This record gives sequence, structure tokens and C-alpha cells, in this order.
Amino acid sequence: MADMGGERVQEAVAGSVEALRAAVDRDWEAVPAEGLEWSCRETAVHVSVALLRYAGQLAGRAAEGRIPFAFGLEEGTGNDSVLRVIETTGALLTAAIRTTPREVRAFHPFPFRSANPEGFAAMGVAEVLLHTRDIAEGLGVAYEPDPQLCDFVLTRIFPHVQPGPTPWRTLLWATGRGDLPGRAPVTEWLWSNNLVIPTERLTLEGVTPAAANDLAAVGDGGFEWIEGGPLEGSRIGAGLVFKQYEDGVHRPEWGTYVLVRREDGRALGAMGFHSVPDESGRVEVGYDLVEAARGHGYATEALRALSAWALSRDEVHTVVANVERDNAPSQRVLARAGFEAVAQDTEQVTYELRAPRG
Repeated sequence: MADMGGERVQEAVAGSVEALRAAVDRDWEAVPAEGLEWSCRETAVHVSVALLRYAGQLAGRAAEGRIPFAFGLEEGTGNDSVLRVIETTGALLTAAIRTTPREVRAFHPFPFRSANPEGFAAMGVAEVLLHTRDIAEGLGVAYEPDPQLCDFVLTRIFPHVQPGPTPWRTLLWATGRGDLPGRAPVTEWLWSNNLVIPTERLTLEGVTPAAANDLAAVGDGGFEWIEGGPLEGSRIGAGLVFKQYEDGVHRPEWGTYVLVRREDGRALGAMGFHSVPDESGRVEVGYDLVEAARGHGYATEALRALSAWALSRDEVHTVVANVERDNAPSQRVLARAGFEAVAQDTEQVTYELRAPRG
């Protein structure tokens, strides 16, 4: 997973331009794009604006909001030149993705107010695929993107959407552009970038289905790990995340997080929830840390942050952890993070941390 999506942006743009060039002699201003209030030309310009804005957010490291710049075409610009603009803005986004460290995040509102380079790549690809379809339908041009491009989008910014019969049909359904057997029509939608939770020395990065699948398959999940990582427990947890995604029960914020050290951007371990909170408001947490990172308080720091985040949610009042009776280091982490032992049997000890009363 070394590439953070730059190649996918280029592939999406190339496929879009190839399809739309077949209708370059048509009057795009006079034809409405399918399902939109814009004309085909306005929609094509929107694609360019989106690609340029995403490139600007990344290049400018915009942390607090959108960079306030405008974009327009020169008067008299023909359709062929509009396609050249899409190619150019796609190249700019690709360059921004390739030159931005993977741990850098920039502002985007949906839904946790930031995205990493791979997230911006997925959003850019989504803009290209979906709006090329809208234009192509309006102009009567055949268009169907590579399924791998659709899967790239779905497994990064639609983690809550269960895979369907094909990636393209699933993406169209998820964005209100088509139907899927057995699923209600979508009338409102937003894509979802992964949640990150910062601490003093770490960033807890929510694992996307794409990263989870790669980790479970003995990859690195797109992270640069310190020596000895990732551990088997991290891979098992990632596999559970991807299985939940396949089953349509994955809720991204209640999945797995990789612990990334701020000073060098390297991954130290993983921590996350076994599932969504139950009806009584209890949610179970688990974690592991690469041996070379132990003894520095990283696990305690991460556990405090993740538990505090969980307990700040209305649906949670208790965070639970079960550890082996002979795992004294893990028990000390829990105690330092404020957990209390509440039960034990011959194999494990159960710890709990409750939300403050009042």
C-alpha cells in the first residue's frame, strides 16, 4: 500500500477524459447532467474545481478550514480545453498526494473535519467517477469505470457501506444514483473520512476497510511500522474490522486505530473496540504494542485518549477490558489509565472505566 492514491486519481481522470471526448463536439451548456441542477459543462467545471481545491488543501496543509480561493475558465473555452483542465487539476492533486507525508491531514468537513492524502485521493476519484457518469448520462455517452477504482473509493471513504454485487453499482447506490436488490434507495449521503484522535505524543488513526484488509493479509496497512510490527493481535483485529465491513455492520469510529508516533510518523501498535457499544452502554477495548515501543507509556497515553473519547459519547457509560491473569504489564496499563478490576476467573481479569457521574 505504498501509493496513497495518486495513481488512482490519474487513472480516474484518464478514463473520464477518454469517455467524454466522444461528445466533445456537443453543446455541453445546453444539456443538463443526469440527476443534477447543473449543465454538463458546469458539472465538468465542478470536477476541476474539486480536484484543485483538494490539491490546495493538501499543499497548503490547511488545518482549520478551506483555503479561500476561486477558480474559473476563460471566456470562450471549448469542451476539449475543459477536458485539458480536468487533466491538469488531476495532475496537481496527484502531485500533492505524492509529495505529502502520509500522516499529514488537512481540513475537510465530512465527518471528522480532516482527511489524509489517501482520503483526498479517494474524494478526488469519487468526484471524477460520479460526475463523469452524470455528464455521460446527460450526453448519452457510454461510461463505466474500472471496478478497482470504485473499490478504492468504497473501502476508504464509504466504510459504512456493505459491499454489493459490483463496486460500481454499490457506489452508484451509495450516492443515490441507482438501486440495489434488497436495499432501500439512498436519498441523503455523505462520505466518511477516518477518525483520528490526537494525544501528546501519538495520533490514533482509524483504520479504513482497505487498510484493515491489507493488514489482515500480512501487509503494512499503509503504515511505516517500527521494527517488530505489526503484531499478530493487530492483524487479527484488522481482520475482524474487514469482516464487519463485509457483513455491513462496521461502524468506523468503533473499529481499530493504529498508534502513530508524532515525532517520526511510525506505527507502534494498535488499539480499538471489539464492536459497537451494546444496549447497556458498554463497549470493550483491546490493544497491543510492538515490544520495542513498550516501557514508554504509549499504551497508557493511547488508552486514556480512546477511553475518554468513547465515554464522551452519549451511548457509552462503561469501557471494558479483559486481560489474561498472567499479563501483569497490561494490567498495569489499565490501572494507570484509571480502570478498576471488577471480576476475574481462572483465565482473565475484567477491568472497567465508567463515565463520571453528575
